[in-house]
Amino acid sequence: MSSSAPSAPKEQTSAARNRLVLVVYTAAIFLSALLLFSVQPLFTKMVLPRLGGSPAVWSVAMVFFQSLLLAGYAYAHLLMQARSRIVPVAVHLVVLVVAMLTLPLSIASSFGEPPNSAYAFWLLGLFAVSIGLPFFALAANNPMLQAWFVRTGHPAGPDPYFLYASSNIGSFLALLSYPVLLEPMFTLRTQNLMWTAGYGLLILLIAGCGVVLLRSPKAAADLQREDTQALPPGWVLRARWIFLAAVPSGLLIAVTAHISTDVAAAPLLWVLPLSLYLLTWVLVFQSRPLLPHRWMLTLQPIAIAGVAVLLAVGGEQNLLLTLGGHQLCFFVIAMACHGELARTRPPAKYLTGFYVALSFGGMLGGLFAGLISPYAFSWVAEYPILLALAALCRPPSSERWPQWSRWYWLLLAALAIALIAPTVAGGGKVFAWLEGRRVWVAGSVGVLAGLIALALKASRWKVFATVVLALVLIRFYPADDGRVETVRSFFGVHKIVMTSHGQYHVLMHGTTIHGAQKVLNNDGSPLEGRPEPITYYHTDGGIGQAITAIRERKGGPLKVAVIGVGAGTLACASEPGETWKFFEIDQTMVDTARDPKYFTYMRSCEPDAKPVIGDARLTFAREPDGFYDLIIVDAYSSDAIPIHLATEEAMKIYKSKLAPQGAVVMHVSNRHLELESVVVGIADANDLKSWVYDEDSRRDDEYIFATDVVVCAREEADVGNLASSDKWAETEPTEGQRVWTDDYSNILGAVFRRLKFGEE
Repeated sequence: MSSSAPSAPKEQTSAARNRLVLVVYTAAIFLSALLLFSVQPLFTKMVLPRLGGSPAVWSVAMVFFQSLLLAGYAYAHLLMQARSRIVPVAVHLVVLVVAMLTLPLSIASSFGEPPNSAYAFWLLGLFAVSIGLPFFALAANNPMLQAWFVRTGHPAGPDPYFLYASSNIGSFLALLSYPVLLEPMFTLRTQNLMWTAGYGLLILLIAGCGVVLLRSPKAAADLQREDTQALPPGWVLRARWIFLAAVPSGLLIAVTAHISTDVAAAPLLWVLPLSLYLLTWVLVFQSRPLLPHRWMLTLQPIAIAGVAVLLAVGGEQNLLLTLGGHQLCFFVIAMACHGELARTRPPAKYLTGFYVALSFGGMLGGLFAGLISPYAFSWVAEYPILLALAALCRPPSSERWPQWSRWYWLLLAALAIALIAPTVAGGGKVFAWLEGRRVWVAGSVGVLAGLIALALKASRWKVFATVVLALVLIRFYPADDGRVETVRSFFGVHKIVMTSHGQYHVLMHGTTIHGAQKVLNNDGSPLEGRPEPITYYHTDGGIGQAITAIRERKGGPLKVAVIGVGAGTLACASEPGETWKFFEIDQTMVDTARDPKYFTYMRSCEPDAKPVIGDARLTFAREPDGFYDLIIVDAYSSDAIPIHLATEEAMKIYKSKLAPQGAVVMHVSNRHLELESVVVGIADANDLKSWVYDEDSRRDDEYIFATDVVVCAREEADVGNLASSDKWAETEPTEGQRVWTDDYSNILGAVFRRLKFGEE
C-alpha cells in the first residue's frame, strides 16, 4: 500500500499533462484550419472585381490553394526530418511571425488591371504575391503539429489521424459560417481585421505547442521507440494515394463550376461543395465512422449514375435539384475515395509523407480541372472524365456473379455499337420515332444506371466501362433540340444552338439564354432585312420600352453605352445617327456576335462598332463624364451576376457618365436571385430614383421572354412617359435592407427573397 501511494499523484499529473497537450494541439490545429479555409472565400471575393466576377476565378484560386498546400506539406515533411526538437519549432515560428508582418490581407499594388489574355496565370501571380506567405505558413500547420504531437509522448500519439478530423471540422465550420454569418454581417475590411487577429492568436497557440514539445521528457525516447519494423509505403501504394486524392479534388472544382455558373460567382456557392469535401475527411478519419466505408462503396456507382442522369436531363431550372443532386452525388463519391485513403493510411512514422501524397494528388486534380481543361476542351469535359475515373477508385473486389462475367463485356460492346454506331455513321434517323433526344438520353442513361447497380460487385474496370458508355451517349445525344456548337473561354462555355428546323439560333451560357435570332420564316425561307430584337430585348419588353422612352424624351439621337454584348441583339435597337458603344469582358462573345453563321445583329445594325474589351468597372470608368444619355447594364454570365457591377460604387460610376437628363437601365432577370431591390438600394444611395418594370408578357415559343428591368434617373422627367406608365412603378428602397457595396454584399439574402416572393 505504501509503495503505491506516491504513484497516484504522478498518474494524476500525467493525466493532467495529457489533457493539456490534447487541448493545446487540438485548439491550434482547429484554429489553423479555420483561418486556412476562411481566407479562401474572403480573399477570392476581394479579387473578383478584377476579372468580371467570373466563376473561373474561384477555380483558379482553388488551384493556387491546393498547390500551396502541397508546398506547405512538403516543407513540414522536410522540416520534421531534423532529429533536433528545437529546429522545427524555431524555424516554423519564424516563418509564422514573418508572414504576420504582411497582414492585414491586401491585393498587391503591383497588380493593376489584368491583361487581355492568360488570365489564369495573372491570377496565380496575384495570389502568390498577395497572400502566398501567410497561406504557406498556415498550410504547413496540420502535418507539422500532428508530427509534433506524436513526439510529445501522448498516449494517442501512435495514431494521430483523429487530429486531421479536428482540422477538417475547423475548415468545415469556417466555410459554412462565411456565407451564413460573416458575409451577411461584416464588411470585407472587418472580416480582414478579424482574420488578422485570429492569425496572431494562432501564433501564440503554436508557440504553446512548441513549448509542450520541448518540455516533453519522453519526446526523445519516443523517437527511438518509433516502430522501426513498419515497412515504408511502396511506390504503387503512394501512386494510389495520389490518384485517390486527385479525383475528388478535380471533381470539387468541376462541381463548383457547374453549379456556380447558373447562380452567382459568390462564396455561398463556392463553399457548399468545399464544405462537403472537408466533411468527408472528418467522417472517414473517425475512429468509428458514422458512415461505414462499405456503405459508401456500395452507393458510389449509383452516385456516379446519378450525376450522369443529371448531366443528361438537366434540372438547372430547379435550384434545389441543381445544388442538392450534384452535391449529394459528389459527397458519396468523395466519401468512397477518401475512405480508401483512410483505410490504407500508414503508421504515424510515415504521416508527413502520407500528407504530401494527398496534397500532391489534390494539386494534380485541381490543375486538371481548373487550368488544363479550360484550354484543352471546348466544352466542360472534365466533369464526366473525372466521373468515369471515380469508378477506378474502387478497391478490387470479387465478382458477385462470376459465371456471367464473360458475357459482360460482350453485352456492353453490343450495346455501345447499337446505340452509338448509327449516329457516327450518319444514321441518326433510325431513332426518329422518339419524341426527343432528351427523352432518349434519359432512357439510355437510366438503362446504363441499372447496369451499374447490377454490377455493384463487378470489377472496377467494368463499372468504369459502363460509366464511360453512359457519358459518351450523353455527348452524342445532347439534350438540346438541335445542332450545338460550343465556345469556351476563361469566362465559361457558351453554346450556340441551332434549333431542329434551323429557324432560330440561340446563344446559351449554362442553362440561360443570352440571346437568339430568328433566321428563317415559318415556311423555311431566309429572313431578309434588318433582324428584329427578340428574347429580353423585344420592343415591347422592359428594355425596349426604356430605350424608346429615353429617345422620345430627348427628341433626338441617343448616345448609348451597353455593358455586355451577348449575341449583339441590342445593336439592332439603335437608330441612324445614334452613337452606341459596347463594353465586353469576353473576346469570344464579341467574336460569336460578329460571326454571321451564328448571328447578324451587329453586322446588320452596327457594323463599325468596336467593343471595348475588359472588365467594365475598369474600362467604363475611363469614359468621359456626362456623355451618355442611356447606360444599359446587361453583363451577366449565365445567371451568375458579376456582383461588383451592382454595388453603390458601380452606380456612382454610371451616374458620373450620364448626361444631365440621362438614365441607367439595369437588366436584373434572374431565376434564383431577387435583384430589383438591390438596384433600387444602390440607386438611392447615389440620389437616384428608380422605376421597376412589372409586366409578364412572354411568348417562349417565339423566344420572347418576360424581363425584370430597373431604370434609374435623377428626376422623374428624365425617364419620359415611363413615369406615367402602369407597367412601371416608382419604387423606394426596402426598409432595413443593407445597400450592396464593394465591401459588402449578401447573396444569401437575395436567394431567400427570390424563394419568398417567387418569380415576378
